[in-house]
Amino acid sequence: MFSGIVEETARVVKLEKEQENLHITLTCSFAHELKIDQSIAHNGVCLTVVRQEGNTYTVTAIRETLEKSNLGLLKVGDEVNVERSMKMDSFLDGHLVQGHVDQTAECTDVKEVEGSWYYTFAYQPAQEDYITVEKGSIAVNGVSLTVVNSRETSFQVAIIPYTYEVTNFHNIRPGTIVNLEFDIIGKYIAKMVKQQVESYLKDKR
Repeated sequence: MFSGIVEETARVVKLEKEQENLHITLTCSFAHELKIDQSIAHNGVCLTVVRQEGNTYTVTAIRETLEKSNLGLLKVGDEVNVERSMKMDSFLDGHLVQGHVDQTAECTDVKEVEGSWYYTFAYQPAQEDYITVEKGSIAVNGVSLTVVNSRETSFQVAIIPYTYEVTNFHNIRPGTIVNLEFDIIGKYIAKMVKQQVESYLKDKR
């Protein structure tokens, strides 16, 4: 479990394909502290450390992860948002983020407004009917953010200077693909409502 408060960006130093899997080797300031089997969120995707050597570590993304996230688009030198798993006795500064990316979205607009930035993202509605709500929570590339201008297939988020500098949001441009994890509570509610509607329609037949 994660909070969506990114610690820093890690830089990709090596990519290695093995059948349908992708081994991703990265470097960051806390790489030497990591242990095998530890969970780290990468652009919001929870991955397990499989190798640790000096100031680098390696994680493996399987086919399904590559299909549902932007990790398959990574290149050597790219910056990736990283966050170690949350401690149960620590403050929850963001919101509950599982590290299970639901789908990707495309950045359609970036505007700087008096030192902050507004990003607009568009996405294709999934079969599960994931939605955003005004002032609700969403994780974009693993960053816990508040939704503004919620629409049926798009939304905006406002980025403060600190987040812009510490995360890979400073690399996001129109056309950039990002990972989305919708709020877990919202997903449960959407599924329950959908089941109730389906049950009602079935009873009416």
